[in-house]
Amino acid sequence: MLKVCSFLPAVTQMLYDMGLDGHLEGITFECPERALREKKPVVRCILEGKNLSSQEIDSLFSASKNQGKQLYYVDEVLLEEMAPDIIFTQDMCDVCQIDTACTSAAVAHLKKQPKLISISPESLEDVFESAITIAKAVNKEEVAYRYLDGLHKRMDNVVDQLRSVRATPKRVMLMEWIQPIFNCGHWIPHQIAYAGGVDMLSNPSGDSVVTPWSKIVKYDPEIVVIAPCGFTIDRTLEEIHLLTKQEGWGKLKAVKENKVFVADFDMFTQSSANTLVDGIEVLAGLFHPETVKIPDELKGKYTQLNLQKAQH
Repeated sequence: MLKVCSFLPAVTQMLYDMGLDGHLEGITFECPERALREKKPVVRCILEGKNLSSQEIDSLFSASKNQGKQLYYVDEVLLEEMAPDIIFTQDMCDVCQIDTACTSAAVAHLKKQPKLISISPESLEDVFESAITIAKAVNKEEVAYRYLDGLHKRMDNVVDQLRSVRATPKRVMLMEWIQPIFNCGHWIPHQIAYAGGVDMLSNPSGDSVVTPWSKIVKYDPEIVVIAPCGFTIDRTLEEIHLLTKQEGWGKLKAVKENKVFVADFDMFTQSSANTLVDGIEVLAGLFHPETVKIPDELKGKYTQLNLQKAQH
């Protein structure tokens, strides 16, 4: 059996989703909890165990990138022991995850040279194609098609419900970071569209970027979803005051109409194809609650912000 290491949480999750985790040997420290219980982390980060603020994290990543320093490192001794045939890596973001260049340097001295496969999707369709690439690498391509068929049926169900009532798209903003504020990019605007919304501040199939507060106030979204990359709901709520103290916060339509939500990051960033569809189902229920019912098993993945409490 081919042995695989996954240096991306999303790939690790998709291997589990498709029942291919028997191939999986090594993972990263950020992989899903089940994987961390069952597999050994090969990729580590100097930030592990540190409780830094959004601003501190952003500053540290920016400084490291400008100085050419690596925040991630590979346990080369453990990797040598595992002797994987394939390592899944990425070239989309050298801030959030270890990249192919760093991985190449780490494997250069291994006795057994693994094949490096970069999984770097930009659009929602690219994420689905990635599932095929992953399954094909371990000679199980047909598994990916069954996996994707189920996901497309779930998406079609959401679209059909919205179409049946001729739902008007909601004016939305989804934030990928709080301080500084980043808009959403890559596949997230596509998720929003499937869910019956439009985010005119987003960057479809491209990188998220710092977005001035004045631009958000002018845009005046009907619904705000806050899902910082790598943050759970509780972690985000620790810093929600950074938004609520912004000038003009209380005048936003979303705030006045109590339509501000905090959501777990893994439905949007560092996500598998399956968790992205979870995100679509949740967003559709938040945007159009009169039409789309959020599945019970996903109701713990978001919370409606208590705006009166958040103001204090």
